[in-house]
Amino acid sequence: MEEKIRVLFVCVHNSARSQMAEALLKSMGGERFDVESAGIEPGILNPLAVEAMAEMGIDISNNQTQSVFDLYKAGKLYTYVIAVCDAANAQRCPIFPGVAEIIHWSFDDPSSFTGSHEEKLHKTIQVRDQIKHQIEELIAKTA
Repeated sequence: MEEKIRVLFVCVHNSARSQMAEALLKSMGGERFDVESAGIEPGILNPLAVEAMAEMGIDISNNQTQSVFDLYKAGKLYTYVIAVCDAANAQRCPIFPGVAEIIHWSFDDPSSFTGSHEEKLHKTIQVRDQIKHQIEELIAKTA
């Protein structure tokens, strides 16, 4: 049996971008991937991310946030650690032992969006779609 590709998505609060990335890869990548997400400073799941994912039929409403440092301390090993926050925050991630590749995908933070609920949701859906595009490329790269 082929070993799964282990992927960890990391952002600051594990509340939106990394949660969406985890759910998208689980949905699109099938059984080839073992996927988790975590935050540098875990926060509360962003309702905009929940809505953006629900719009495409993926329910993340019961997801919990977790600390990247807890996974690090647990000795977890990953094929890819993918930071989905800005570069300054990505540098705060711990270096996991045995990581084959560290990747950085910079996406806007939905918690920083302003405007009406509809405007913020629209921007969050744009981020979701950007993440989906990167996931498609990752799946193709690892095929």
